[in-house]
Amino acid sequence: MEHITLLLAIVIVTALVFDFTNGFHDTANAMATTISTGAMKPKAAVAMSAVLNLVGAFLSVEVAKTISSGIVNESGITPEVIFAALVGAILWNLLTWLIGLPSSSSHALMGGLIGATIASVGISGVNGGTVVTKVLIPAIAAPLVAGIAAYLASRLTYRLGRNTDPKSTAKGYRAGQIASAGLVSLAHGTNDAQKTMGVITLALVAGGVLVPGSNPPMWVIASAGIAIALGTYLGGWRIIRTMGKGLTDLQPQQGFAAQTSAASVILASSNLGFSLSTTHSCSGAVMGAGLGRKGGVVRWSTATRMFVAWGLTLPAAGLVAAGSEYITKQGDWGVAVVATFLVVSSAAIWFISRRQVVDHTNVNDTGEDAEPAGVVTAAIAAVTPPPAGTSMDTSLDDLKTTITARNAATPEAGPASPAAV
Repeated sequence: MEHITLLLAIVIVTALVFDFTNGFHDTANAMATTISTGAMKPKAAVAMSAVLNLVGAFLSVEVAKTISSGIVNESGITPEVIFAALVGAILWNLLTWLIGLPSSSSHALMGGLIGATIASVGISGVNGGTVVTKVLIPAIAAPLVAGIAAYLASRLTYRLGRNTDPKSTAKGYRAGQIASAGLVSLAHGTNDAQKTMGVITLALVAGGVLVPGSNPPMWVIASAGIAIALGTYLGGWRIIRTMGKGLTDLQPQQGFAAQTSAASVILASSNLGFSLSTTHSCSGAVMGAGLGRKGGVVRWSTATRMFVAWGLTLPAAGLVAAGSEYITKQGDWGVAVVATFLVVSSAAIWFISRRQVVDHTNVNDTGEDAEPAGVVTAAIAAVTPPPAGTSMDTSLDDLKTTITARNAATPEAGPASPAAV
């Protein structure tokens, strides 16, 4: 620690700030479905997630090694490059949080590193093979694998529970959701906290504090775990709303299937050292689970905006990082300018967010009319078994309730008949 310079200290603090934003940006991955189905109260959910993120940070360093010595070449990388990369990643995280889109913090960091490295030493500084095999391919495969798994798991849960009481099964699945949400939180800490560990380790190598190929020191592991846990406890309520209510409406059975599928994919990727996006995995699982119930609707307009954000993450963070690197290499005044730009931009985004506050008290309010089912949703729903406990008697009861409500609302029009409904 005694060899750390002022610039290196600035880079480490900025990396921990990114880790903090990663925490509140990705809280939705673990807790959105648990909160939206009522399995846990919002504040209790984020508190549990924060503790398990901290625990997960100590379980592995494989992803950290991928970041610190895999994506970019350590030779020629300076602390200024890493600082510029973090600026791009932080601003993209804050911008997507402001508009409530669950984009990938992981890919924002990757894009920032790639953009800043290219601006500093050229394309040769990027290990293209590693980027393709451990970043791009998992980015495409993760939501597909998690989505298909969640779809099949949802169908299976409804089939197994078709002859049971819906209320009793829902209670059991809510308990299962709490356990699976804890597993996702643990997996998130195992995967995402390591990315900051890797960045700090890369900065320490670039500053001559560590030798190339070193594992993260214990103080790096602990500080990264604490930062992501604090961010998680703060709660990214805007993105939780989108994941829990804006993308689809989930029942406890679907929430359990989505979280279990996502956790399995994330933990497997952490073991293999893949820098996987937990956002991609969890979003894919939520959509898959939404399609796994007959009548379930995936709101494709929201999903489309999310897909666009995913596609823009790498280049957008990379461009901001490249511009920041161009300024920082001008000298100390350049570092000061970029740091000021980061602080002012972050403060502006926070003040804009105060115009329409989203917190634990209104996180389950969608604020907009539900989007009708699209062609894809309708086609899949047509061949999907109905939710457990549905029957002809239930359908008739629902029909009678609808007729009664309509007659009460419009008495002047006369009684409605079942055919009218």
